[in-house]
Amino acid sequence: MIRRVKTKFSFRLPEIVLAALVFISTICLAFFSGRFIVDIQKVGFAALSTVQKGVHAVTSAVTGTVGAIKETANLRREYEELTKKLEDYEYLQRNNTEIRKENERLREQLGFATETAYKNYPAHIIARDPDNQYSGITIDRGARNGIQKGMPVIAIQNGTVGVVGKVVSVGVGTSLVMPIYDTQCYISARIQNTRDIGLVSGNGVNSSVLSLKYINKRNRDDFMHGDIVVTSGENDNYMPDIPIGTIDAVEVVDYDSSLNITLTPMIDFSRLEIVLVVDQTQPNDKAEEGEVSR
Repeated sequence: MIRRVKTKFSFRLPEIVLAALVFISTICLAFFSGRFIVDIQKVGFAALSTVQKGVHAVTSAVTGTVGAIKETANLRREYEELTKKLEDYEYLQRNNTEIRKENERLREQLGFATETAYKNYPAHIIARDPDNQYSGITIDRGARNGIQKGMPVIAIQNGTVGVVGKVVSVGVGTSLVMPIYDTQCYISARIQNTRDIGLVSGNGVNSSVLSLKYINKRNRDDFMHGDIVVTSGENDNYMPDIPIGTIDAVEVVDYDSSLNITLTPMIDFSRLEIVLVVDQTQPNDKAEEGEVSR
């Protein structure tokens, strides 16, 4: 039978005392040599540096955020200012474009106004009344400006002169013009090339075509599409040879000796802004002055 032998470890008092003395001696030696103090300083510096580094990082982050917010606000303000300046610039550009176009129209009208043989009064269209019995066009000139009932009204558009209508009512500062497309408007007219005479009438409010009647069938081959029809100058309603429109279509009616001719008006009424009211009883002093100066 085998017996197990238990080994016992025990510390005797002298050994304990010796170990304690060695530990105390080591501690004292570290203090006296300065190594222990240096280690504490290093540990404290490291801890303090870490704290300072963290505080600096947080401060930098906060400062950067505040700076970014201020910079964003400045950029937004500058953007709004630039946007406003751009809008003002675009507005001025549009106004300058409109002013240039208006000046061109006025120069065009003025050039013709000084060349025509009769005294005339430039006027702006200020209203259109399709419900009026004359499909009236209201202009900003009246009796105090020399306008009288029955005066012919013409215009120049894109370098082309054309008949607009005639004055049917006169107020103190405004007048009412009956346009040529009105059904009650009749103008003695001629085909410019053949000199055939007929009568032009309107076909209704804002109609884009006019009618020329009383042109004999036998003259059908003497004119063609696009020929110009002008005022005849008869009855003193309009001065002669003012363009009314161009021939658009010709219809032959079996039971009628006359042709039904459709005209396209010389004036585009949807774009008409400025007209000239002509006084055929008065000579144009400016035209006479121009002739003398030449």
